[in-house]
Amino acid sequence: MIKILCVGEALIDMICTDKNEPLSQGTHYVRRAGGAPTNVAAAIAALGGKTDLTAKVGIDPFGDHLVAVMNEFGVGTKWIFRDNAFTTFAFVSLMDTGDRDFYFNRGADGNLQSSELDQIPIDDYGIIHFGSATAFLPGPLQQAYLLLLQKAIAKNIFVSFDPNYRHLLFPDGNQSFIEQSWHFLSNADFFKLSDEEALLLTGKQNLQDAITDLLVKTKGVFTITLGKEGALLGFQGTQLVVPGITAVSVDSTGAGDAFAGAILYQLSKRSIDTIRELSKSEWVAVVSNANKAGARTCEWLGAMEAFKNLSNSIFD
Repeated sequence: MIKILCVGEALIDMICTDKNEPLSQGTHYVRRAGGAPTNVAAAIAALGGKTDLTAKVGIDPFGDHLVAVMNEFGVGTKWIFRDNAFTTFAFVSLMDTGDRDFYFNRGADGNLQSSELDQIPIDDYGIIHFGSATAFLPGPLQQAYLLLLQKAIAKNIFVSFDPNYRHLLFPDGNQSFIEQSWHFLSNADFFKLSDEEALLLTGKQNLQDAITDLLVKTKGVFTITLGKEGALLGFQGTQLVVPGITAVSVDSTGAGDAFAGAILYQLSKRSIDTIRELSKSEWVAVVSNANKAGARTCEWLGAMEAFKNLSNSIFD
């Protein structure tokens, strides 16, 4: 089985439990381990994959909690670095519409250094997943993230990318986010986008034009998640929709990360020599299973709680 390295932020989600209240009105919160690449790593491990996480957390109880949760899932934590800055927080309120109200209080995650990533023996990994929502913000992580991509390309490692766009992180800097994302899109063997991200990154007004643009300008296989409708698969100049799975949604937090984790887990079961040779029908099967993982995650409050109930048996 191929080993996967996930890189990016590890943080604490503070989830408002007051029903349908925005953050400005909420008074009750529960703590959950989070961060997009952290979620992906946990999902991979829950499904039975081999994965390590590299990120930076604070030398504080919340950093301790994140490391402990990853260890609990079986995610390798040797490359989680510690910092004097506080662990990053994301405050989340879940609305009846299914939307989420976010506020980020950024700390240690942005301080991950290139010199720290240099310590990682990347030849041990067949896949590197770049899935950080914060990596395109100014700071050491931004440069470290880019340099790791360059190393992965030089080593012919399979590159997975999920931009995880958050408007609150880039209220006035969408152009920087777009330009940095395109560098990763152009070099990724696989990337995952939401429909919102596809429109933002291509500058198109409708999804079909965005898909056409991505098919022309990128070399990798890609998916665009479509909620309950499933996921669109882009493969070698063609496109098709892989139908979604019906689920009673409690909380969609982490569903996209479970989807990405399920894709990577399935790829990791193949040899490095054949991972880029999957046929269209094989990719359809992979995406269909990933839809199942995303749907299962929506049935629980909080991503990590959902992943505890995630196993490869859902693919049967």
